[in-house]
Amino acid sequence: MSVTSSGSATQSGALEGSNAKRGLWSSRLAFVLAATGSAVGLGNIWKFPYVTGENGGGAFVLVYLLCIAIVGIPIMMAEVMIGRRGGHSPVNSLRLITERDGLKPAWKLVGAIGVLAGFLILSFYSVIGGWAISYVGTTASGQLAGQSADAVGAIFSGLLSNPTTLLAWHTLFMGLVMLVVARGVRSGLERAVSILMPALFLLLLIVVGYAMTTGHFGQAVAFLFQPDFTKLTTSGVLVALGHAFFTLSLGMAVMMAYGSYLPKNISIAKTSITVSVIDTGVALLAGLAIFPIVFANGLEPSAGPGLIFQTLPLAFGQMPMGTLFGTLFFVLLIFAAWTSGISLLEPIVEWLEEQKGMNRAVSTLAAGIVCWTLGIASILSLNLWADFAPLGFIPMLEGKTIFDLLDFFTANILLPLGGLLVALFAGWVMSRQAMENELSLSPAMFNLWFVTIRFIAPIAVAVVFIYNLL
Repeated sequence: MSVTSSGSATQSGALEGSNAKRGLWSSRLAFVLAATGSAVGLGNIWKFPYVTGENGGGAFVLVYLLCIAIVGIPIMMAEVMIGRRGGHSPVNSLRLITERDGLKPAWKLVGAIGVLAGFLILSFYSVIGGWAISYVGTTASGQLAGQSADAVGAIFSGLLSNPTTLLAWHTLFMGLVMLVVARGVRSGLERAVSILMPALFLLLLIVVGYAMTTGHFGQAVAFLFQPDFTKLTTSGVLVALGHAFFTLSLGMAVMMAYGSYLPKNISIAKTSITVSVIDTGVALLAGLAIFPIVFANGLEPSAGPGLIFQTLPLAFGQMPMGTLFGTLFFVLLIFAAWTSGISLLEPIVEWLEEQKGMNRAVSTLAAGIVCWTLGIASILSLNLWADFAPLGFIPMLEGKTIFDLLDFFTANILLPLGGLLVALFAGWVMSRQAMENELSLSPAMFNLWFVTIRFIAPIAVAVVFIYNLL
């Protein structure tokens, strides 16, 4: 696929003063693949199965789907709309919109919060992506075959205790991300997702097909799709709401950045719904790939974060052709992490290009090196600095390492805060006429979206925000 050059601000739907040299996605499919690549990440393949397992299965899934529809899609539409309306990096898009409409300039901080969140997430996300790369070799070499639970746990513990090995995999993962982003919209982002996303879907379907041979596929289907509301707690509802929000890459400025490359003639509503449906489908397929294997080996679906790197490797080590399909699974995990990593680096690179006048390669190198360096602190907190809790004097942060703090600060503060501010900006501050022009919805559909973004979404995100801080 090729990218059409942005010849004018009118063509891109951006405000006057947009950079005419910026590229645009060549088609709706290109944007859908890129946005889906951002949304489909470790949250779908790693986190969704284990939070589903921890919260009782089907009832949790049903609430999660409702939250995607009621909260996730409206906020995604708002972020994409802001990005296309401004036609620049998230910070500068908000600045241009506020200047034109005579709004308070402080609203540009909404973009800055998202860019910061994505940047901090990538610093430790790259470390986890490195784990996935490491496990491809570990699984392919047959090291997991026939191993006991203690032995599998020792392999993972051994990886985390070796800072040199972790640094090597972290460096490789960050290098892969930088390689794509440095090539720009046309040759980098779009070309990469046009290859990686179909490959990811194919690998996922292959692993699901393998899961169907375990004899426990029906049990997994029942676990995921037969609601048992006696297993659903208030906490589970809030987790579902929070995960629905975070899995779509909301609150981290990614959709604003990608929206800035979206041509005027492409429907924001249709693409946002499509991305959300595909992202949700991948999460459900991941559950159908993982839970039959878990049940077939008599393991617990509520294994928590260790489900991917300890529970599943144990299962693959005990199953026929487990080495082959375990390897494919971790390749799938790398692809998911890679496409998300690309999207997390893009907003800061886009800003450096605009604000500092750097070319794409230099801005990518600068942002990537700083992010990589910050990731070293996360690596050391897993071993040499494991007992170092910088903010341990604060009760709610007691015992949290640097890795834990970055995860907590982004997931519980920056992302919900960013999403809440996006909803408030679109629902209460931005020009209604401008939003109607960008969204091009029927009056009834626009009113439905407007009521949701003005009242329902902010309240829902605020509840999650407050809950996470208690």
